[in-house]
Amino acid sequence: MSIVTTDTFSWYQVTRLVKQGTGRVTLGIGDGANDVGMIQEADIGVGISGVEGMQAVMASDFSVSQFRFLERLLVVHGHWCYKRIAQMVCYFFYKNIAFGLTLFYFEAFTGFSGQSVYDDLYMILFNVVLTSMPVISLGVFEQDVSSDVCLEFPTLYQQGPRNLFFDWYRILGWMGNGLYSSIVIFVLNVIIFYDQAFRAEGQTTDMAILGTIMFTCIICAVNFQISLIMSHYTWIQHFLIWLSVLTWFLFLFVYGMLSPTYSKNVFQILTEALAPAPVYWTATLLVTIACTLPYLAHISLQRCFQPMDHHIIQEIKYLKKDEKDKVMWKREKTKAREKTKFGFTARVDAYIRSLRGRLHKKTHSLKSKDGNPS
Repeated sequence: MSIVTTDTFSWYQVTRLVKQGTGRVTLGIGDGANDVGMIQEADIGVGISGVEGMQAVMASDFSVSQFRFLERLLVVHGHWCYKRIAQMVCYFFYKNIAFGLTLFYFEAFTGFSGQSVYDDLYMILFNVVLTSMPVISLGVFEQDVSSDVCLEFPTLYQQGPRNLFFDWYRILGWMGNGLYSSIVIFVLNVIIFYDQAFRAEGQTTDMAILGTIMFTCIICAVNFQISLIMSHYTWIQHFLIWLSVLTWFLFLFVYGMLSPTYSKNVFQILTEALAPAPVYWTATLLVTIACTLPYLAHISLQRCFQPMDHHIIQEIKYLKKDEKDKVMWKREKTKAREKTKFGFTARVDAYIRSLRGRLHKKTHSLKSKDGNPS
């Protein structure tokens, strides 16, 4: 990241030159009205509220009261925000693929009859109520390490410029995880409940019961998955994850108690059909474990054989190895002096912006030769 700070009126042109010439992400810092152009031209603008007024603050993306707080803004909040946004977007890919593809599988399984396996109200509440609050808690409260550790190990900040958590490998991995979960949810439920009794009285499943069982598995799987993503737990995260799961069962109970005019095929489906059947609860637990097992194995193997910087630092801090293994402690701290390398997607983005800048200059020069300056 290139940081530009100045008090002269023409430095917004220097900021544009740095962006087009190097392809780097630029950060502009200013404290007065003469810095507004530079702050707006930079990719990220930081305004300092001082004696020169609030114009720079009003035009910026972030504001600090003193210049010395820039270190905490970048090293602590920059690292946290990058990981929160990257994990949140990847999780959105996962949960919507895991949910949406089950609809396609059912359509293919029934010869594309046009019927939906889920009730319309299920699909409306999926993103709005049943899986929204844990995602918000991930994007607001997630911290892989504490603020003091971020300041002590500036090497963690390099994970952002290197784009370790939002490259194509990571995105495709989460999409593959969602594909796997959707296949497991559909196939296991069809194998367990297709053409056989699921209650002691001998009743078999219909489309409404199968859809409700599959949707229960989806809610439990995606909420348990996000609990594996989180590194920092407070009572708020626990409360929101369990609340999302309990909200689904509470909604199913209330929705089923309504008149058949409103509840239609799911009239008393929980109290009379699903809750008394032990296979319903067993299948939900089995499918949830099967969906999250590959990710659990992945993070376990990664921590054992190819740990990232924050994995090592977490182990150092939480197992108190900083008091026992001084060599590992010093080695991680010296990584902050290593030169940052850009990730593949960052290099591609920088190259595209560089080409755009060259094309703009060439077009401008051609227009100038023709006597039509822009």
